[in-house]
Parts: sequence; structure tokens; C-alpha cells
Amino acid sequence: MSQYYEMGSSNKTTVQEHDVVMRGRRLLDITGVKQVESFDNEEFLLETVMGFLVIRGQNLQMKNLDVDKGVVSIKGKVFDISYLDEQHAEKAKGFFSKLFK
Repeated sequence: MSQYYEMGSSNKTTVQEHDVVMRGRRLLDITGVKQVESFDNEEFLLETVMGFLVIRGQNLQMKNLDVDKGVVSIKGKVFDISYLDEQHAEKAKGFFSKLFK
């Protein structure tokens, strides 16, 4: 189980696009990912250029991770995709940091 991946170069001045593409409820391709905060087989917490994104499901696995391009691919059965506001994102980050210490 991994907790944190820093995505892309901090020297980039262009705004990165953010897209979420789902294929058949079994494969997600997500662009504009700044970092992977935490993940396990039931939930991923990603920081994107558009805010924090939570993906929940069953048998979730990271299929592809391209740190330079800020692209993450996730496979498994997807139940829920949602964005968190700042208040909920801080609670989620705090929860995961305590859980995985």
C-alpha cells in the first residue's frame, strides 16, 4: 500500500487540463493529477488541478502512473467518483495520514 506520489514538475507554468475518462465502469484514466494522497483496493484519494478526487470501488488497482504527465489509470469495479471541498479534503487527508503512519 502506498501513500504519496508527487506528480509533475513544480517548475511548470502552464495550467494542466483535468479529465476523467471511464471505460465500462472498469477502467479510469485521469489527467491533471498533482499527487496521489493514498490508495487501497477500495478507495483512491487524488489531488488534481481541480481539487481532491475520491474514487471508491472494489478491487481497485493502479494500472498506470505517469508522474511527469500527471496521469493515473485505475482498474477495478468503480462505485463512486466524487470531488471533495477543502474542508472534507483536509479531513480525508488527516484520516489517511493517521491510518497509514
